[in-house]
Amino acid sequence: MNIAENVNRIRDSIEEAALKSGRRGCDIKLVAAAKTKPAGYIQQAVAAGVDAVGENRVQEMLEKCTQDAYKDSPLHFIGHLQSNKVSKVVGVCDLIESVSSKSLLELIGKKAASMEIVQDVLLEVNIGREPQKFGFFPEQIDEVLDFTSQIKGIRVLGFMAIPPLNNENESNCYYFDTMFKLFVDMSKKKYDNVSVRLLSMGMSDSFVDAIRAGSNMVRIGSAIFGSR
Repeated sequence: MNIAENVNRIRDSIEEAALKSGRRGCDIKLVAAAKTKPAGYIQQAVAAGVDAVGENRVQEMLEKCTQDAYKDSPLHFIGHLQSNKVSKVVGVCDLIESVSSKSLLELIGKKAASMEIVQDVLLEVNIGREPQKFGFFPEQIDEVLDFTSQIKGIRVLGFMAIPPLNNENESNCYYFDTMFKLFVDMSKKKYDNVSVRLLSMGMSDSFVDAIRAGSNMVRIGSAIFGSR
């Protein structure tokens, strides 16, 4: 396995998909999803030019921090964030992509304000309305952004979504298109503490369709590092 070659191959696919959506490859952020991967692999991905590294598990992330796994790279938290782990993530991660409740927004804001920083986050949208998944429903987003505007220490930069597991491209594209419409609609509105400019959707098996639909941030794991 050659991580640098994998990153280059993904960049080529990103460039092609971006051009088909009227953009350039450099408009798309590539996040290396590094769950279970050792620090050495992550450092290779960073050296190969990924835009950020994403982690799913707090304890694993903190351990890799001690190994300088994320040196010279922004760090994103992309997994489900439990309320009792908020204090270990705020100020450590450049972006928390998976904020899925108002209570988390309040906890993150409170911790960030106590540190005299502003924590950047994305709101997780349960675009498929799946009961087993976390996140806000699309019709809740407007009210949630208004709620966020009252919280100090936090800034919403956009949204993250994972469509229902489906092998049919047509189904994925429906959810990606729906999510992009929400992204465009919300980006036109004005709230304090909100600057909607990032749409994180698309993984190893779906990032091309996601980019064509309008995603500007993709989270790629197995296509970079190999299967877990």
